[in-house]
Amino acid sequence: MLKILIVDDHELVSTGISRVLQDEKTLIVVGSAASGEDAIEKTKLLEPDIILMDVHMPGGIGGLGATKEIKRLFPKVKIIALSALDDNPYPSKLIEAGVSGYLTKGAPAKEMLEAIHTVSLGNKYITGSVAQKMALSKMSSEDNASPLDILSDRELQIAQMIIDCKKPQEIADSLNLSSKTVNTYRYRMFDKLNINSDVELTKLAVRYSLLGMG
Repeated sequence: MLKILIVDDHELVSTGISRVLQDEKTLIVVGSAASGEDAIEKTKLLEPDIILMDVHMPGGIGGLGATKEIKRLFPKVKIIALSALDDNPYPSKLIEAGVSGYLTKGAPAKEMLEAIHTVSLGNKYITGSVAQKMALSKMSSEDNASPLDILSDRELQIAQMIIDCKKPQEIADSLNLSSKTVNTYRYRMFDKLNINSDVELTKLAVRYSLLGMG
């Protein structure tokens, strides 16, 4: 029996996934978590075999940070990332962090089950659209690569919140940072990306598929 932990900040999503899995006799959902920090604690407590990890959770360390910490503490735990996006930079960053699988949230239930059973055997499972785009990305020149790839995990998290129209103080409160620190990250991103405003950041997000997380 494979023990599954579901991590998503939307209760309806967690409930829906749980219902999909409950008919599988070889699987048991042992719990759910609504944040990256909660995922780490639930992993310690429940010892799941596989974690279905939402990539983008607005507060705290987020899905990427939680993935890195869980793989550091529990390297044998398999993690399947769930995202609304099938384009970089998130797939590459999560694969580098040690996920065993990557699914888009639009994937059919049958594919989710296939991914779970595939990673349980020690294999990787990357949904078709993601695998194709990653292959094409490798074939392209650096000139065509996403400039967002140069952002750190925290910068990428804050960039996502900015394009979701969150104000600096809202971001600060959500991430337990000072607004000054958030603005430091913000201007550091502007410098890295050679832009001057949130509007330009949003335009880059549209161009390089950072919109649509959740």
